[in-house]
Amino acid sequence: MESFRFENTVFLYALLVIPVLGGIYMLSKYRSRKMLIKWGDQHLLESLMPLASQSKKSWKYIIFLLAIAATIFGLARPQFGSKLTEVNRKGVELMIGLDVSNSMLAEDIQPNRLENAKRAITKLVDELENDKIGLIVFAGDAYIQLPMTTDFGAAKLFLSAVNTEIVPRQGTSIGAAINLAARSFTPEADKSKAIIIITDGENHEEGAIEAAKAAAEKNIVIHTIGMGLAKGAPIPVMTQYGQKDYRKDHEGNVIVSKLNESLLRDIAAAGKGIYIRANTANAGLKTLFDEINKMDKQDIEARVYSEYEEQFQYPVALAIFLLVLELIILERKNRWLRKMKIEDRQ
Repeated sequence: MESFRFENTVFLYALLVIPVLGGIYMLSKYRSRKMLIKWGDQHLLESLMPLASQSKKSWKYIIFLLAIAATIFGLARPQFGSKLTEVNRKGVELMIGLDVSNSMLAEDIQPNRLENAKRAITKLVDELENDKIGLIVFAGDAYIQLPMTTDFGAAKLFLSAVNTEIVPRQGTSIGAAINLAARSFTPEADKSKAIIIITDGENHEEGAIEAAKAAAEKNIVIHTIGMGLAKGAPIPVMTQYGQKDYRKDHEGNVIVSKLNESLLRDIAAAGKGIYIRANTANAGLKTLFDEINKMDKQDIEARVYSEYEEQFQYPVALAIFLLVLELIILERKNRWLRKMKIEDRQ
């Protein structure tokens, strides 16, 4: 089965001009007819222009619009995948657990912890080649945002939609995220599996270290990345009037969210991985890349279309044919056909 695609899809937006031009033509035709009626009897005027053909004029314009459409399709470069191949690639499976609790909005690292975490994940995805990646978001609960995939473009797309409102229950349950991630790997994979937990470490639930130990027993490595600073920062909120304020406790004191490095170190140690503290300039990704590259690689099968054949010549040829046809068709009626009709009446 062949795959079809357009290489330059941006040109397809130009097709929107077709109905616009058609509407302009219909409006112009309506106004011309209205002017003829205003200045004289329509049948009398038509008798004074016996060779004028409104239908041919309309057909010429329709053919012209079709030629424009065919040209646009040609510019978009339609292609067929001519060869489907199975490529055996060696890589690792990475499941990323991203904390989306309200504390991740703290601005001790600019612009805030969550945005820095998303940037770090994007850089990580850009470095991957023959690997699989998945994404879990967690706060009070954990949810799969993106199942394990080799589609890195989809990973970035799903990541862009992540915010603190994506999980309904607030809190920070790192243990739930690790347990869900451990169940999300490919069943056939028995090695080359790692979980990367990105959080500020303000864990409100128990069982994170136990979950990391259980994952390690299944040959799953747990790495942690700490987002924030030890001194912490308040958590910004927007008032109903659109003004910036900070979260307060029941006594009216501003809540300061602090990075819990000791917990994240313990989780990484239990999961036989490493702990990295992120900052504004560097999320410690090079160290993490080195750890990932040290892992044993497993076979990852992916079916891809390795070759695409250009098909733009067909819509371009159609466009040329239609333009020539539009030039050949005259706007007036055929004199000889009209004469034969008159003679038949006689």
